[in-house]
Amino acid sequence: MYFEIDSLVRNNQEISMWKSELHRFAEEVLRPASFELDRMDAKATGAKDSPYFEVIRKGKKNGYHRLLIPDEYGGTMIGPLEFNIWCEELGWGSVGLATSIIEGLFPAAAASIIGSPQVIDEVVRPWMEDEGDKYDGCWTVMDPDRGSDYIMSFNDPDPASFGTEGFLKADRDGDGWVLNGVKSYWTGCAPVATWALAHPMLPPHEGPHQLGAAVVPLNLPGVTQSPPIDKVGMRDHPQGELIFENVKIPNHYMIAQAPEFGTILARLIISLTSCHMGGAFIGLARAAFEEALKYCNERVQGKALIVEHQLTRYRLYNMFEKIETARAFLRAVTRNVFEEVFQNRTFNPSVAHALAAQTYSKNIAFEVAHDALQLHGGAGILKEMPIEKFFRDARPGLIMDGTSEILALEAAADMLDEELYTVD
Repeated sequence: MYFEIDSLVRNNQEISMWKSELHRFAEEVLRPASFELDRMDAKATGAKDSPYFEVIRKGKKNGYHRLLIPDEYGGTMIGPLEFNIWCEELGWGSVGLATSIIEGLFPAAAASIIGSPQVIDEVVRPWMEDEGDKYDGCWTVMDPDRGSDYIMSFNDPDPASFGTEGFLKADRDGDGWVLNGVKSYWTGCAPVATWALAHPMLPPHEGPHQLGAAVVPLNLPGVTQSPPIDKVGMRDHPQGELIFENVKIPNHYMIAQAPEFGTILARLIISLTSCHMGGAFIGLARAAFEEALKYCNERVQGKALIVEHQLTRYRLYNMFEKIETARAFLRAVTRNVFEEVFQNRTFNPSVAHALAAQTYSKNIAFEVAHDALQLHGGAGILKEMPIEKFFRDARPGLIMDGTSEILALEAAADMLDEELYTVD
């Protein structure tokens, strides 16, 4: 654990108990399952007897799938501070499983905000009642022919110049819709999900600015889910391809049918995703830092414990500084996002700050994991050492949800468009 500099957390018994409960879950459930899944064959991680589903079931028994769902539907709408703690503690246990738990509720959460009463009954309420592994969600964003440029298109003066090839597309089909296209192998939770929150291109299919939003059952005819891909890190987070071939959904499952609203919703989800990804990777950074701190207090080099060397202390200070500043920044950003999305319903968070917080948090996670491994010396590359896994887990963060470079460029574009700073 760490010293909580924020007295709002330190002196609040309810929040402190929440933090302790989450840490215990991360330590006793997530961390052991994470290492077991990391050693498994990638395809086996998505099998029904996999430890992955045991984690999902235990998380649901704790009610984690009901967070961010409005109270009127039986949810538990936690505040921004509790959300940050939730993401960080789960990320401390496993950044991969933390991402799965949080991404899993995206279809139900989006439907609860803008879905019709029929969608609430068919999607949200069954999700709320499930305490097993009957329902799980995923968020389909990336297309195989597209990458981080989908983010750039939001602020591009000519989004049609991005073309229309390679995008998931929706067309009218009587009183419903038909979906055709492929979502990339990078899609989180896709191999194990039962529902998807998808953003298809709407007619007349002129460019990525014409986004919709749909909740799609993945047991419909025409849907193909690939097995989990094999990858260097976050192997406990199943990712795979989704193929849609003439998949028909009823009209009310297209919860955002106006392109301008679909784009707004996508940016809102990106802001919320930035908060959860930032928190999870801060948790990973903290886990790596704690491993380094423990090792440096045990290992003797140059006739002294490593922690007694000045260079080691300087490195540890830099890691501490990065984690603390990332946490403080992310908490301020999350407060803004929650106020705009859930409290005021103005739906106008500062996307620039959200993207910057995500980018910074993921960058420092990799830097801290790198330095922590370096402090381990040769022991750091042993497969049995936790730091070796933490280092591998940190690397995908520089790509997920958009590469760090593109997220930074988009944050710059939003900062200029929103006129967050003016030259007097």
